[in-house]
Amino acid sequence: MAPGTAPHVLYVAWGFPPCRGGGVYRALATVNGLAAKGFRVTVLTATRETFIKFTGADTSLEALVDPRVEVVRVPFSWPHLEMDVRQWSPLRAFMPRVWRRARLRLDVLDFPEKSYGPWKKPLLEAADRIHAADPVDMVVASANPNVDFAVADHLHRTARVPYVMDYRDAWMLDVFDGGLLHEEGSRVSKLEKRFIGNASEIWFVNEPIRVWHQKRYPEAADRMHVVANGYDPDLAPSSQPHSPDPGAPLRFGYIGTVSGKVPLAEFAAGWSLARSRSEALAGATAEIWGYLGYYGSPSQDLVDLIEDHADDGVVYRGPLPKGQVKDVYSTFDATLLILGAGLYVTSGKVFEYTAAALPIVSVHSPENAAKDVLQGYPLWFPVTDLEPETVARALEEAAEAARSASPEVRAACAEFSRRYSRELQLDPRLDAIAGRLGWQPPLVDSEVTA
Repeated sequence: MAPGTAPHVLYVAWGFPPCRGGGVYRALATVNGLAAKGFRVTVLTATRETFIKFTGADTSLEALVDPRVEVVRVPFSWPHLEMDVRQWSPLRAFMPRVWRRARLRLDVLDFPEKSYGPWKKPLLEAADRIHAADPVDMVVASANPNVDFAVADHLHRTARVPYVMDYRDAWMLDVFDGGLLHEEGSRVSKLEKRFIGNASEIWFVNEPIRVWHQKRYPEAADRMHVVANGYDPDLAPSSQPHSPDPGAPLRFGYIGTVSGKVPLAEFAAGWSLARSRSEALAGATAEIWGYLGYYGSPSQDLVDLIEDHADDGVVYRGPLPKGQVKDVYSTFDATLLILGAGLYVTSGKVFEYTAAALPIVSVHSPENAAKDVLQGYPLWFPVTDLEPETVARALEEAAEAARSASPEVRAACAEFSRRYSRELQLDPRLDAIAGRLGWQPPLVDSEVTA
């Protein structure tokens, strides 16, 4: 780094705008936070077409990227999801099982990660070009996919560039059941040990995941930090306390991707029971906003499940651009936090839910790490199990609270949420990067006038 020149940070993330996945908001906030502190930032990510074609895209997010950030896009191939038969090889067309086995072997040849492994080579080539043109001072790599970490490892081994690993999930740890996703002694276990051993910092989204990794890699424990997801104030719902119209049916809402891990069926059973007997829930609706499954096409099983409960007011509203989230939250009287089970699962949406300052019904296992975020939230209605009666009671209590909660209680909810603003989570670690590189971020306008 030349004297007086801002450090050059290379940020590696497969999921970056217009990706619509949950982790994209963390990536966007990190990149914009680095740019705001005066770093020169280059993002290495997949092409726009990757998301538009395979996963669905939220193009409104592209306008939120700081204009000082340079975005370098590397083509990404996803053969398993290619549905255009004109692009299929004869082997895939006529011998699909043989093709799938061969494809899996090819996927993990360069890097042990199904579907993403072949991306390693073009990623490293792009990183080398970037570093040759403008030497990189720090790499921040955000997984998953974990192939993103390969760039950090490569530049560290070839050019001694320090790096930060930002885990949004985990690689060896199954965050749902606490077991291992890969065998001890596997390529993944060896790579993760090397990556963590050489990292300047390792970030995790919650304390349980950090503690698990600290026990596994004690020599790196002091370099592991919790950077909770938080919510983005500019995009988060308003926390202005309000009460529903006494004569209008209540609107409960869920915003987020519904995966197979989400107990939507258990919620629907409890909802139908509660709505059949609760006066407060008369005519109420449960709105599901977001993608049904991880890909662009909705999961038919989830579509069928929602349609089966349509007579009880369960309705699917479809994907929601991030720029419209705030407006949709303002139409809700209560929110539905429906999450997969797991001691290590938090979910980014829990922070946004607190910002809405509405009753929150937690339809998830009591062991889920989201409970740690919501402890002390005045209008939190958790379940002790996922039986229909238990879920129904929580919904009924939330409905009564939506009708009767005082302005003081609603204001306390808004105050509670302020601790989870995303910049409060990120800033200490971004400042630590600046300190490591000997960079003094320029004063922003608010600091100059303070």
